[in-house]
Amino acid sequence: MTTHEILLAAQGAKAALAQAGEEKKTAALLAMADSLIEHTGAILAANALDMDAARGTMSDVMLDRLYLDEDRVASMAAGVREAAALPDPVGKVLRRVERPNGLVIERVSVPLGVVAIIYESRPNVTADAAALAVKSGNVCVLRGGKEAWRSCNTITEALRDGLKKTGLPETVVSLIQDTSRASANELMTASGLVDLLIPRGGAGLIRACVENATVPCIQTGTGICHVYVDRDADLDKALNIVENAKTSRPSVCNAEEALIVHEAVAEAFLPMLKKRLVDDRVAGGKPPVELRLDERAAAVIPGVPAGEADFDTEFLDYVLAVAVVPDADAAIAHIAAHSTGHSDAIVTENAGTAERFAANVDSAAVYVNASTRFTDGGEFGLGCEMGISTQKLHARGPMGLEELCSYKYVIHGDGQVR
Repeated sequence: MTTHEILLAAQGAKAALAQAGEEKKTAALLAMADSLIEHTGAILAANALDMDAARGTMSDVMLDRLYLDEDRVASMAAGVREAAALPDPVGKVLRRVERPNGLVIERVSVPLGVVAIIYESRPNVTADAAALAVKSGNVCVLRGGKEAWRSCNTITEALRDGLKKTGLPETVVSLIQDTSRASANELMTASGLVDLLIPRGGAGLIRACVENATVPCIQTGTGICHVYVDRDADLDKALNIVENAKTSRPSVCNAEEALIVHEAVAEAFLPMLKKRLVDDRVAGGKPPVELRLDERAAAVIPGVPAGEADFDTEFLDYVLAVAVVPDADAAIAHIAAHSTGHSDAIVTENAGTAERFAANVDSAAVYVNASTRFTDGGEFGLGCEMGISTQKLHARGPMGLEELCSYKYVIHGDGQVR
């Protein structure tokens, strides 16, 4: 099917899903999860083809995003079941007012309609996005990257088999067949057919959507995330947080890309950092983190001199830009100048400094004494997520079920006229 035909079919599926009700949607999601497990062999076979084609063209950390095994397929299915167990957001009365004239005015949660998602390299997004869309009553149109197309297509077919078993149209979840830029551009400009576009990927994809979309678009994903180690930090705690934020999964948007260190602790902390992230990792046979140091950090430990763009780069790799600052206000100013508004953290035992940092850092998620890696729908108790919004309208941070709904006003009267 062409992209236009898929979008027309998606529009045609809206009514059936809107009328399904919570019980039928839950049954569909459970059937979709079971179908993922049943199709594990086919999914892994498709993923093996994607992996073979991608080797030599992707870094190891990006290959890890593409890779699937039985545990990751099982995790996808578990995420779908978790979405099924969440409260249904549709039809929820958000506000109720009774006016002096007797009118009862209710603000009621409703689905957005057709939600399109453009994403790259992560086939698990296929299941996450579909699960949240179905639970929130939205028809889902997926457009994966060409490097993951076989995996995404096989996952989509498994999900559609589950939908059919419960009587919902399979067109509730669709995957765009065309992986060229033309299909992405068509989604961006499908006014009247796409109610919301969510791009999940690198800065180039986000920028292209923001600049070219004529449909409502959410900016998501790009994460130049910071950890600031304050003068009053517990340095062992700080080291564990920095290590986790940088190395646990460097290819994701909530990974740390920049470290800021207060000058009062730089001489003590930076050698600890180099030992943990470079020397110990080499000794353990793990990829070392390349430290790109500003002048003050380079005066304390060896590393690569930071270039002009390093503090504005989402590395998505074992690379960390490091700066030394005179105080917390300078750290806050540094983050304001370089952050993408995703996730930023402070490590400090000073409650006043923590409060000032949290109040003045304008990001979707601001952490005190915790890793930025927690910015995730599942970790926030939202189930799986549709993406991490770095804008302020209409959603911010991890997008769960509530963020996939709009609302309408329902007014009950008894003959009132104005």
